[in-house]
Amino acid sequence: MRLVAIACLLAAACSKGPSEEQCKTLLDHLVDLEFKKAGAGATTEAMKSELAKQKQAVTDAKAVEFVETCEKKTSKDRVECALNASDIDGVAKCDESK
Repeated sequence: MRLVAIACLLAAACSKGPSEEQCKTLLDHLVDLEFKKAGAGATTEAMKSELAKQKQAVTDAKAVEFVETCEKKTSKDRVECALNASDIDGVAKCDESK
């Protein structure tokens, strides 16, 4: 749900939108940031494997809707800004810097 909300924050009509690949990369980045914010960390190989499975499940569940919204309603500048953000608060600031 939070990823959809972030996509909405980033949403804006634009003539030159981001590519599908940029949107997929953004989704992966946002999932990583959300897990980081939640304190998800892995110290053993088994934990790393389980964390990777959880991240993949979230990504798979949101990919189609997120990428479509990203490509059609998000400016390329905002996607690039969000990709450079080191935390979720940084992503939210991308919407403020219009």
